[in-house]
Amino acid sequence: MKKTGILKTATVALLAGFFAVFLLLPIYTVVEEGLRWSLICEVFRNPLYLEGLLNSFLLAAVTTCLVFLISFPLALIYDRLDFPGKGICNLAMMLPMILPPFVGALGFQQILGHYGVVNTILTDLGFARIDFLGGSGRFWSICVIEALHLYPILYLNLVTSLGNIDPAMTEAAKNLGAGRWYRLRRITIPLLKPGILAGGSIVLIWSFTELGTPLMFGYTRTTAVQVFNGITELETNPLPYTLVVVMLILALGMYLVSRLALSAGGANSAVKGHASSSARPARGVRKVLAPLAFLAVTLVAVSPHIALILTAVSRNWYGTILPEHLTFLHFDNALSHKIVLPSIVNSLKYSSLAMIFALAVGILLSLIVVRWRFRGAAILDILAMTPLAVPGIVIAFGYLGMSVKYAWAHEMFNPVDNPLLLLAAAYAIRRLPYVVRSVTAGLEQTPEELEFAARNLGADAFQTLRRVTLPLITANIVVGGLFAFSFSMLEVSDSLILAQKAEFFPITRAIFELSMILGSGPVTACAFGVWTMAFMAATLGAAGILLGRKIGAIFRL
Repeated sequence: MKKTGILKTATVALLAGFFAVFLLLPIYTVVEEGLRWSLICEVFRNPLYLEGLLNSFLLAAVTTCLVFLISFPLALIYDRLDFPGKGICNLAMMLPMILPPFVGALGFQQILGHYGVVNTILTDLGFARIDFLGGSGRFWSICVIEALHLYPILYLNLVTSLGNIDPAMTEAAKNLGAGRWYRLRRITIPLLKPGILAGGSIVLIWSFTELGTPLMFGYTRTTAVQVFNGITELETNPLPYTLVVVMLILALGMYLVSRLALSAGGANSAVKGHASSSARPARGVRKVLAPLAFLAVTLVAVSPHIALILTAVSRNWYGTILPEHLTFLHFDNALSHKIVLPSIVNSLKYSSLAMIFALAVGILLSLIVVRWRFRGAAILDILAMTPLAVPGIVIAFGYLGMSVKYAWAHEMFNPVDNPLLLLAAAYAIRRLPYVVRSVTAGLEQTPEELEFAARNLGADAFQTLRRVTLPLITANIVVGGLFAFSFSMLEVSDSLILAQKAEFFPITRAIFELSMILGSGPVTACAFGVWTMAFMAATLGAAGILLGRKIGAIFRL
């Protein structure tokens, strides 16, 4: 018993050390360098930086509103009606997540370009061409493509929250004469507040700190892009650090506001667990309109993906609705390009190591919180969720700052000569919340009495863990590992900031570099993007099958 206590204490100390080095120290490095009043005043005096902050906030606000407008009606339809094809709707809703929005931007440019699909249709109908990718059109294009990528996060949270609402509450209001819209406004929406705030805050922070999509669209007046452009000046110019600090403060402010709003709800939290479902069989025209709503949104959401595929197989796609000539030459060019195959190998190494880190830390942390109930476990759980509230660009910039500032960190996390541990640690920290939420959910749903029975039969703590606990939560561990690995393979901010040399580029950095090459570069990048899209689709499909509608719990703060 004493040995078990020592082992548990050592595990807690090990996890505390992990968070101290790989989470708190990078944030501290950024804050120490950038939190200077004179520099902060300079940021807010400089009209370029002010414009970047304003544009970033507007992008986040508009994107979040668009996400809500897309997700809320679909979640209500899914929860309230039984209709043909409902079983595959959750999987269909996850399709937009199989491609980072900055890669999807390549396909979106083909759709909205001056001689793209939409403008071709407009001219065929006798209208003038619209500049979607210039001026204010570029802003709205970025908002739309980010919303089409991020709405599954809010949708999955809303579906989970709706499933936790007791149908008897709305039935009682209906029996008392409350109309449909009154019930929606006074009962359903207040009870959905946890789901709205949990998913909406992630979308808001994610889109506020998004780097890849504005960069791909050439929209340089955002704070994230300004930070990216200041990387080369780290040793001589502290302003990039200050920009990161300002972004961190604003992101944490958004997170705290959402948490305060949630806690202020009090009784407005969802009523858990009713055995029956509120869904009713769809009749008449609803039987057709319900699946059509999901189909229409899914088609629009995957239009960048479809355009990416068509661009990858087109020999010439200019001023036409569909490509005129098809070819698979771009796929051969993608695989034969000197940075492509090494980037695939690099991403596999970085992501595999990140998955191992995330699973090891996530499983131990979940055991501490749910089973061991160690004193101070709540603090570790908060630290594990912090990467959802702290922008990825902040953590990535912190690692870069550590490698510049500390000699020992430069040896371990050298972004120029050997970024393996650097990128693996950054990926692992970013994806750790998904592992912790997935494994924690499995432990909470597994009766602890089974473990007590094993201990009463003579099994020690390690045997019980290996023979009873872990086998019972295998599906949750697999899902957490899938998310950690697949999202690491397509991580954008860390890859763009921390991968310095071509021989160490991961997949997303390679796609970005290919897209910048004049001539055949963008189509080669599209072909490479198709390979990564297929991989991500397989991963999310497996996760969706294993968790079903409970998958929304992974995307919660």
